[in-house]
Amino acid sequence: MARIATTPRLADAYTDALPASRALDARAQKLFPDAVTHDNRRMQPFPLYVDRAEGAFKWDVDGRRYIDYWMGHGALLLGHNPPAVRDAVREQAGKGTHYGACHPKEVEWGEWVQRLVPSAERIRFTASGTEATHMAVRLARAFTGRKHVVKFAGHFHGWHEGLEIGVRAPYEAEPEAGQLAEVVELVSVLPPNDISAVRERLEDGDVAAVIVEPTGGHFGSVPMPAAFVRALRTETQRAGALLIFDEVVTGFRVAPGGAQQLIGVKPDLTTLAKILAGGLPGGAVVGRADVLAFLATRPGAQKVAHHGTFNANPLTAAAGVAMLSAVADGAAIRAANAQAAKLRHGLNEVLAREKVAWKIYGEHSDWKIFFGADAPPRDGADQSVADVDWRRLDARDAARSRALRQALILQGVDFNGARALVSTCHTDGVIEETVAAFETALRSLREEGVA
Repeated sequence: MARIATTPRLADAYTDALPASRALDARAQKLFPDAVTHDNRRMQPFPLYVDRAEGAFKWDVDGRRYIDYWMGHGALLLGHNPPAVRDAVREQAGKGTHYGACHPKEVEWGEWVQRLVPSAERIRFTASGTEATHMAVRLARAFTGRKHVVKFAGHFHGWHEGLEIGVRAPYEAEPEAGQLAEVVELVSVLPPNDISAVRERLEDGDVAAVIVEPTGGHFGSVPMPAAFVRALRTETQRAGALLIFDEVVTGFRVAPGGAQQLIGVKPDLTTLAKILAGGLPGGAVVGRADVLAFLATRPGAQKVAHHGTFNANPLTAAAGVAMLSAVADGAAIRAANAQAAKLRHGLNEVLAREKVAWKIYGEHSDWKIFFGADAPPRDGADQSVADVDWRRLDARDAARSRALRQALILQGVDFNGARALVSTCHTDGVIEETVAAFETALRSLREEGVA
């Protein structure tokens, strides 16, 4: 389908191009707060509504095709609807979707997790990543007998009360709407990559756990040096606190065994989701057997109760087995990383030619945009943000983000406005098409006075 020419009136062009999405938004306005079912899907003047997806592409309800860089909020490494996962789910659906019982696929799924993740002595499945981080914190408190938790500014660990603070500027450990101050007071928010601050906080001896996104907040939007993560391991062991890796995004994406395999640090607990479940809802807590023993029934011992109607659901387990077996040798991960590197290089080449002071960066199967660079990239290889203050890197630029996303949608590309994921289906041809769309979109933003 031909691309729609971008006009200076970007929002009007977007609205005119997507009448079916606009109509669905009008219906959704009467149903959902903000008319969406996930905060990150908010979009002005209305979000894109998708009808189907395959490989690197998705088609909206108006029949327009897009190169997709959401990739299921990071749950998809093999693209949309990969045959092995699709066929496994279809076969399982014919056998039943919910047994209310133990089943063979959950055992097979757990064995794959244990085979790949270095710290996975024991495993408990959940229905989401938020549930997994919630459980990990409860296990840490039960095991240590302590109450306090340390997290880092800008790191996201799900939306539950215990950790959904300090994610956005001004990064304060303050209750959000509806949160209990008594719970929030048990969480300390520290600046990222500051081991002195961690050491000082752990000196009080009241910290049950330190939880961290091991490549940095929001999948490395503020990169976290491996040396800092190794130092965290040393300091938590010294203080008798548990170290929790939130690998909901990094698990099975940066290496078959996640960031812990890549960095060479074994945490006490790890939370998993997204790729773990092959694109279906699912999560897990894995880690030391003596810590996860608090989920077991033991005579005379306390137990962390854990229910969940959809824990290790047969459909999810089937998808998870198919996905983990497909990424176990690391070839898919390396392929996606290579394509992302090509894309980052190409997008920075455009910024250099157009003399726009943004920068595209990333390290794995991802690309991120830093809108506040001091100067345009010198060339495609100029991707370093090592000297940028973490607050500037983590800052949101809502106006540019929204405008760029609208402009790219009009050119047949969709991402979340600041960060994007790459799959094995993003071929060289798809990368070239994306770079061309980005160049056209960037020029239209200049006409709008945004770039």
